[in-house]
Amino acid sequence: MVFYEFINMPLALIIPYTIAFIALLTGSYTDFRTREVPDWANFGLIAAGFGINLLLSVIYWEYSFILNSIAGFGIFFAIAWIMFYTGQWGGGDSKILMGLGAVIGIDIFSGKIPFLADFLINALIIGALYGILWSFFLIAKNSKKFVKSFRKLNSSKRTILAKKIVLALFFVFILAGFLAPEAFLRLISVYLALITALTFYLWLAVKAVEDSCMLKFVKPQQLTEGDWIAKDIKISGKYIAGPKDLGIEKKQIRKLMEFYRKRKIKNVLIKEGVPFVPSFFVAYIITLVFGNLVFLFF
Repeated sequence: MVFYEFINMPLALIIPYTIAFIALLTGSYTDFRTREVPDWANFGLIAAGFGINLLLSVIYWEYSFILNSIAGFGIFFAIAWIMFYTGQWGGGDSKILMGLGAVIGIDIFSGKIPFLADFLINALIIGALYGILWSFFLIAKNSKKFVKSFRKLNSSKRTILAKKIVLALFFVFILAGFLAPEAFLRLISVYLALITALTFYLWLAVKAVEDSCMLKFVKPQQLTEGDWIAKDIKISGKYIAGPKDLGIEKKQIRKLMEFYRKRKIKNVLIKEGVPFVPSFFVAYIITLVFGNLVFLFF
């Protein structure tokens, strides 16, 4: 979809896109301010999506609206579930994506590339650029901590061993390039050598950003549902919460507050995620105005 198609839609059909715009704008604001998107916004978007599309099905006497809404929710639920449980997105990011699926919907029988497919592709592109820019922002803001953390990681025993392996792979690819009979194979070998080295140091930089800029101690009463715990919390040898939970639950927070009152715990180390909803908002606007960025450039 491009902007002229959007503005030429019937007014009733513009409503779902407007609701999605408002939800993403609200979610971007709260994500910047508090590093979370409130459940009322996420679940409200999902409910509004089903409700509006059911109403449109009744008004136009066309069942495709609600079926598209269910299909959009189901497909984006699967994508969000994968991204959440692989640690790529937080709970708020995943829920707002489900809401977009419900409110805009996906017509799987139209034979056309749906708007949300273009949006998802744009979101991945914009999200990658956004993540890089956010990392540079954190490095600039915490430059001394970053340099200290990078040096510490770079000199650790594990990193030194990893560097030896990376260096060996680098020379293997370079040697293969010299011995390759064709120019194309030589180019591929040099490319693999460079990618191997760059990927390793990029990983090292990302880890240093995480350790120096995204970890902080908070009191248990400052925790909110979905916060990422950076280190296992055990009381008297019993596990309470940790990184494997992929977001702390309310019952775990209540336990930690109880242990805090009993002076068995003081602070909890959490990992602050990147506020990703703003990148969804930017990708949404770009999709409305320009369509699929891949098709636009290539």
